[in-house]
Amino acid sequence: MSTHSNHPFHLVDYSPWPLTGAIGTMTMVSGLVKWFHQYNMSLMMLGSMITMLTVYQWWRDVSREGTFQGLHTFSVTTGLRWGMILFILSEVLFFSSFFWAFFHSSLSPSIELGSIWPPMGITPFNPFQIPLLNTIILLTSGITVTWAHHSLMQGNFSQTTQGLFFTVLLGVYFSMLQSYEYIEASFNIADAVYGSTFFMATGFHGLHVLIGTTFLLICLIRHLNNHFSKNHHFGFEAAAWYWHFVDIVWLFLYVSIYWWGG
Repeated sequence: MSTHSNHPFHLVDYSPWPLTGAIGTMTMVSGLVKWFHQYNMSLMMLGSMITMLTVYQWWRDVSREGTFQGLHTFSVTTGLRWGMILFILSEVLFFSSFFWAFFHSSLSPSIELGSIWPPMGITPFNPFQIPLLNTIILLTSGITVTWAHHSLMQGNFSQTTQGLFFTVLLGVYFSMLQSYEYIEASFNIADAVYGSTFFMATGFHGLHVLIGTTFLLICLIRHLNNHFSKNHHFGFEAAAWYWHFVDIVWLFLYVSIYWWGG
């Protein structure tokens, strides 16, 4: 395949990863259904393994194309920026559906819920305990990722490393506290519409925190391997955008579900 072209765009080489990614995702979701019905996690673990191996190798190829092969030109990077913006916009609409469901039920509780909110028998979390601590943690992580971004643009290697390290650490700490909160919950996802909307909204947000933490950890590893420069670091920029989005969603979750809805 010729490396010469008369346009600034990157026409990707043939890759097996979209196919293996689709197989891994299908296997993982099928395994999830099997786990729900037969309490057997073997197929889900196999699908998760295939998906993780695919993600690792796909990201490796993209990093190689952008860092060592110089294929991420200005035009390509502009396209990647718009792709990330549209992806985050789709995520906004995704979370909007959960907020819609929550407010639809909480603003006018049906008679089956006892016409009150929270429903009878539900003891919600105290918003000034773990939820408030998690809010402080995420807001602090927003500060540290911004610190890392500005340090990178100024060419300060050590402060970029420190900012990214603390952001990843805070993301892991948030996930640990969220897991503890779920274990201590007095209700579950089957307890009326409150349990359903609470665990769906906070659970998917927790999943996004795990994804964002992984995203930033990969950026930290790439930074330590000198993959980023002052002017060429879109991978980190996309991770920072995603993390700020996760922060903003949590603020809406905290105010609406934990504080107002509880």
